[in-house]
Amino acid sequence: MLNIVGESAGKVWEYLDKNGSASVTKITNETGINKNDVQRAIGWLLKEDKLLVETIGRTETLSLK
Repeated sequence: MLNIVGESAGKVWEYLDKNGSASVTKITNETGINKNDVQRAIGWLLKEDKLLVETIGRTETLSLK
C-alpha cells in the first residue's frame, strides 16, 4: 500500500507541476488514478508540506507550494 500511495503522490505532484492548480475530480479524471489513491496522495503531499489547498466556491483546488 505504501508504494501505491507514494507512486500516486508522485503522479499527482507531476500533474500539478505540469498543469497548475486543479480540483481533485480533474486530477482523478486526467491521471487515471482512482479517487481513494488521489486522496491518500494528497495526504502524503500535505504531510510533506508540498501542497496548497484553497476552497473556491464549493470546489477545493490543489496547487504546489
